[in-house]
Amino acid sequence: MPEQHRAADERYRLLVERIQRLEEEKKGIGDDIKDVYNELKATGYDAKVTRQIIRLLKMRPDNRREMEAVLETYKNALGID
Repeated sequence: MPEQHRAADERYRLLVERIQRLEEEKKGIGDDIKDVYNELKATGYDAKVTRQIIRLLKMRPDNRREMEAVLETYKNALGID
C-alpha cells in the first residue's frame, strides 16, 4: 500500500477514535444532566418547567420576545388568560 494511503488510513482511524471518545463523553454528560434533573425533582422543583426555562435561556432575547408575543396573541385568540 502506498505511503499516501497509509497516512490517510491512519488519519481516518484517529478521527474515528476521536468520535468514539466524544460519544462516550457525550453519554457521560447526558448522565450528569439526568442526575441534576433528578436532584432538582428531589428538592421539589418541577423538571418539566425547568426544561422549558433552559430552552428559553438558550434563545436570543429578541427571538424569545417574538415567540412570547406570538404565544400571547394565540392565547388571546383562544380566550386563555
